[in-house]
Amino acid sequence: MSENLLKVFTGTSNPVLADEIAEYLGIELSKIEVKRFQDGEISVKIKDNVRGQDVFIIQSTCRPTNDNIIELLLIMDAALRASAGRITAVIPYFGYARQDRKVEPRVPISSKVMANIIQIAGADRVLTMELHAEQIQGFFDIPVDNLYSAPIAIDYIKNLGLKNVVMVSPDSGGAERARFYAKNINAGLAIIDKRRPEPNVAEVQYVIGDVDGKNCILVDDMVDTGGSISKAVGALRKQGAKDVYCLFTHPVLSGDAANNLESAGFKEIIFTNTIPFQGPREIKGMKILSTASLFGEAIRRIHECESVSSLFV
Repeated sequence: MSENLLKVFTGTSNPVLADEIAEYLGIELSKIEVKRFQDGEISVKIKDNVRGQDVFIIQSTCRPTNDNIIELLLIMDAALRASAGRITAVIPYFGYARQDRKVEPRVPISSKVMANIIQIAGADRVLTMELHAEQIQGFFDIPVDNLYSAPIAIDYIKNLGLKNVVMVSPDSGGAERARFYAKNINAGLAIIDKRRPEPNVAEVQYVIGDVDGKNCILVDDMVDTGGSISKAVGALRKQGAKDVYCLFTHPVLSGDAANNLESAGFKEIIFTNTIPFQGPREIKGMKILSTASLFGEAIRRIHECESVSSLFV
């Protein structure tokens, strides 16, 4: 064991996942108090000794995004001022990751701002999962370990026992992800190509690949409103797809996402617990996969100064 004790804290964004991670590690979560004043301000107090210790702080920066970010920053600052030996920010879902570049003049690169303030608040390293844009790792000047949900998702797919499977990317940008899954489960590959035939004409979705009579699994890193991935189902069915499954890592699920996903007619809707499911009701056919073993093992290896590279695939 490392000479420095392992201390794992959680903010309020995803306590269930934090409990599962602690159970994997065979430890109890360290004690912390998080309060909210009536004016909305957040107060935190670390109630365990962390002097010289190896501190991990679990906090997804999901909805309410800005509150959860501030809470993470305050917990890190508290640990820093309490003389923690090392602070690792464990961010299962990294908010603002879609704002990773300037898409028009006079706009910020918000994910770079997030990287800056996380470092300033005291993080020595970051552990996250499936960044929407992998180049965000380069926005940090500290080590960033970016895990993938593929190992647990592939196990789940294999246990379904499906035949004639095709992994489908809902756009060209996700083709590499779908190709990775297809290779590891010995499945076919298809890509949805979205384009407008001419200006002011509705977008048309073309299916590149053979899906006729196949069990199709649409795979993406996140689903927000569910509009785009649900529309892809229609394109697949027009090409003769049999059952269509939906697989994604981060269940952002904003707005009318539940209705969009249900009305699409997916056989199953599979996602992980990087974000706690916050819907007003369960979505028909939803299956939640736990990422606790991946995060728990990564935390153990980082604490023990072992390689974590084998967890990236």
